[in-house]
Amino acid sequence: MTKANRDGLYFVLLGIAAFLLIGSALENAAPVSTVDFRVVYYSARCILKHHDPYLESELQHIYQTEGGETAFDTPTIRRTEMRYNYLPTAFFLTVPFAVLPFWPAHILWLTLTAGSFILASLLMWNIGEKHAPVLSGGLVFLLLANGELFLVLGNPAGIAVSLCVIAVWCFVSERLVPVGVVCLAVSLMLKPHDAGLVWLYFLLAGRVNRKRALSTLLVAVVLSLPAILWITDISPHWAQELHANLIAYSAHGDSNDPGPASMAAHGIGMIISLQTIMSIFRDDPRFYNPATYLVCGALLVIWLVKTVRSDFTPERTWFALAPIAALSMLPIYHRIYDPKLLLLTIPACAMLWEEGGPIAWVAILVNSGGILLTGGIPWAIFLQLIKFLHLSKVGLSDQLTIYLQVLPVPLILLVIGVFYLLVYVSRTTEGADVRSTVVAL
Repeated sequence: MTKANRDGLYFVLLGIAAFLLIGSALENAAPVSTVDFRVVYYSARCILKHHDPYLESELQHIYQTEGGETAFDTPTIRRTEMRYNYLPTAFFLTVPFAVLPFWPAHILWLTLTAGSFILASLLMWNIGEKHAPVLSGGLVFLLLANGELFLVLGNPAGIAVSLCVIAVWCFVSERLVPVGVVCLAVSLMLKPHDAGLVWLYFLLAGRVNRKRALSTLLVAVVLSLPAILWITDISPHWAQELHANLIAYSAHGDSNDPGPASMAAHGIGMIISLQTIMSIFRDDPRFYNPATYLVCGALLVIWLVKTVRSDFTPERTWFALAPIAALSMLPIYHRIYDPKLLLLTIPACAMLWEEGGPIAWVAILVNSGGILLTGGIPWAIFLQLIKFLHLSKVGLSDQLTIYLQVLPVPLILLVIGVFYLLVYVSRTTEGADVRSTVVAL
């Protein structure tokens, strides 16, 4: 191992330590910890008791009878936890945890979350260190050090994103491919809107990868079928009930409303989809949804055309996955913990740094900016500063506060997506360097 490789690894190890220490400290200090895990845990307990988890009244009954409610629960927490909004496919992973009492179940869940996230980070450094070990280690450090929300909230995104990244490493490296198939299948079952475009890439990227993508789909169906049959027996109308829950969450002013009036869209767990920006111009889903779909759809069509016309190579795969790691966050509902999928941009950034030129510096700028702006710690500091400044709640100060909370994350994700899409499109089938992309920028 060269000195550069050792230095890069030290950065990764420092990031792991920061992730575990800060995340554990914040999880222990939080009045109500692992809020998002409580949602999936008690919903799974609900199905074990043969109750319908998609009905608010039945889920609330389980919370009350099994000690799920605490004295520190806010009205927002209780409102959020009483409406289950995951597909039945997620029960494959959550029901085994729900068999256990809450305390050991949440410890095991956090262990799985931390372990998979650390492994995914190490694997992306393993790819990047072949080209720029110190840079890759530094980027992984930033991502790990800002991943503490996975441990504080216990959201399934921590596992879904990590398993997706692990699967990509397996496929591209041609190692442990069956493990990769299972990992990507479980990721799709938990959060299809996180892993969906990654799966689509492998479906389009040549015959061998298409076989892996179809195998992943088959595994996902086989693993999901028992849970779907189980919930259908308990609640024949679960699809309509899930849809009603999603509509209620997205109502004007509710927790999943991307508009300025949302009760929970712009705090530490902010919504990051492009609708949050579009809603500033007109707070109406009939405007901000089509506007978002138009922008993201145009970019994804360009990506699709390039992918279909390109031959598969390991190097080109990283340049293909980098733009969708960012763009997949923008069309539909995502929160600030989901962009840890930006792990997939690190190999492409390392390759650009190895090639050198102005494009390398642009890559570092957009990558580091994206990682910092989608991190929990920077936003926690910023939100405290806003309170400390005692800005006016009316007029220009209020508007400025909203803009500072709403604009940075979706904008940097859009910048990352467009930048890497330009890089991806500009590369020839022979993989020529991309310094000419600077002209396009």
